Amino acid sequence: MDYILRAENVTKQYAGHKALDNVSLSVPKGSIYGLLGPNGAGKTSFIRILNQITAPDGGTIELLGQALNKKHIRNIGYLPEERGLYKKMKVGEQAMYLTQLKGLSRVDAAKRLKYWFEKFGIESWWDKKVEALSKGMAQKVQFITTVLHEPELLIFDEPFSGFDPINANLLKNEILELRDKGATVIFSTHNMSSVEEICDDIALINKSKIVVEGNIDTIRKRYAPDIYEIIFEGEFTNPDLAMTSDYEILQTTPLNGETSIRLKQLNDNFSANDLIKFLLPKGELKSFRQIIPSMNSVFISLVEENDQPVNN
Repeated sequence: MDYILRAENVTKQYAGHKALDNVSLSVPKGSIYGLLGPNGAGKTSFIRILNQITAPDGGTIELLGQALNKKHIRNIGYLPEERGLYKKMKVGEQAMYLTQLKGLSRVDAAKRLKYWFEKFGIESWWDKKVEALSKGMAQKVQFITTVLHEPELLIFDEPFSGFDPINANLLKNEILELRDKGATVIFSTHNMSSVEEICDDIALINKSKIVVEGNIDTIRKRYAPDIYEIIFEGEFTNPDLAMTSDYEILQTTPLNGETSIRLKQLNDNFSANDLIKFLLPKGELKSFRQIIPSMNSVFISLVEENDQPVNN
């Protein structure tokens, strides 16, 4: 697999606090990579290092196959959680200024800004002062100035914060389109439903360390609790279904002419195939599926597990 970013054993120490403790992760090129963790876990410290706002105390970071250096600033677009625009400047003037800082000529900047302002329906705000913008409108402007120079790596920290559902969906679709055009996105958020919708891979940081990293679907399946939902045709009253030590019936629910049964596998040697073979003679089987946990459930479970004290 081709990686745009590799971090190896990155550490960062502030006075009395270790923000990052031997953090290693790899971001696949052309993916949306979720950087997750509770408040204070170390996500912001890592993002600040990527943007060379601060430097690591130890470890290495490679971007585009080279050690991270000042030249990479133009390869990165960063939308921080804490937005910052000069309130007294006009919107268009400010957008031109921020865009030219990324190395675009005034002509190219104006051409690209016109395209994006029209795409987001905010061209009428060009000559208005930033202080007149709503929070959501200001976020649109900052999103535009983040992506305008077409960087290979985009870093979005809570990009949907303050957006109504319509505009959040608009931004989500733009992020997906940017990935499809070849950009790589690091996406930091507390919104696990957004993670499931758009992320390909994730890293979960807690207490300054990586707890889990990898493909999101693989991780969800890894932490599935061996619970299955089976739906039978009609009212199901087969008494010997419960007479086994291989699983435990958790719930039985009538469903408009069908019966849903949830059960938990107890015997590791009793596979899903074994269970299906066992169930087939019991009635007309309509569906069989393993219950895969949401990313929110996995997140909570891993953080709580990681927060447990170690007994020596």
